Order: sequence, then structure tokens, then C-alpha cells
Amino acid sequence: MNHATAFHPFARLLHWLMAMMILAMLFIGAGMVSTVAEKHDTLVAIHRPLGIVIFVLALIRLGFRLTHRAPPLPSDLPLWQRLAAHGSHVMLYGLMIAMPLIGWGMLSAGNYPVTMFAGVHLPKILPSDPALFAWLRESHRYLAWLFFLTFLAHMGAALMHGLIRRDGVLQSMTGGRSDV
Repeated sequence: MNHATAFHPFARLLHWLMAMMILAMLFIGAGMVSTVAEKHDTLVAIHRPLGIVIFVLALIRLGFRLTHRAPPLPSDLPLWQRLAAHGSHVMLYGLMIAMPLIGWGMLSAGNYPVTMFAGVHLPKILPSDPALFAWLRESHRYLAWLFFLTFLAHMGAALMHGLIRRDGVLQSMTGGRSDV
């Protein structure tokens, strides 16, 4: 498969690694806010460093994407689907970068430590402010729902391309041979 019809192997590696991490992060986040059991502390201990890793990988991925073009979409794809594809990609990149920053800022504003792992704490990025903490907490919650819905739409579109249209779009990200 040449690079005109497939993503670079490094882009594919980042895509699938981050997809698993983001999906885990969304479910861990949902579990965190729905329990006060002792599992809560374990979920928080996973959620914070995982968010920072996603943030760093998103920056690497964005830099790689800006220097390595994506394969073109099929020429017969309707305009609205092209716009939806590009819009959802912009949304996903934005959320991959914004969500960890909002979470980090929320914890800073709430005067909570941002612990990566035992003994390693990130510095505060915002001053302590209960009103700002509350606003960022609500933002983090609603954007998590938006992230989840965008993720589902992205998965649905990938399956439509792979199972219904069979136009090579899904194969460009899996590394499989394209019929295009």
C-alpha cells in the first residue's frame, strides 16, 4: 500500500493507541463520577496520568499530521460527508488537547494536587478559585459527553466506509489493502 492511499504507519500506531486510551479514559471518567466507593480513588489515580499521556500524544500526533498529509477521501463522497469528516477530525483533535488541559486547570483551581504517580506532581496552571473550579468542572463534564458522541460518530463513519461503502477509507487506517 503506498502512502497516497494509506496513513503513515506511525500515524496509524498513534491513532489506534490513542483510540484505546481515549475509550478507556471516557469509561474511567464515567466510573469516577458515578461512584464514591473505594474504587473512586483508583480510578482517579488512573484518570489523571492517562489524561496527561493523551495530551502529550495528541500534540505529537497533531505535529505529525501537520507535516504528513492524510490520504484523500474518495472523490465520490458527498460534500456534507467531507465536511463532517473534516469537522469531526478538528473536533477530536481539539478535545484531545482541551480535555486534559481543562481537567488540569480544574484541579489547579480546586487546589487539588495533580499527581501523575507516587511523588510526581504537576504544577498548578491556574490560581485557586472555587467559582472557576465549578465552571471548569461543568465544562469538563459536558465536553466529555461531546467527546464521547464525537468518538461514536467517528467509529460509525469508519464502519460505514469499511462495511457499506468499501471505499478504502477504513483500510487506509488499518493498513489493509484498499480496493480503491
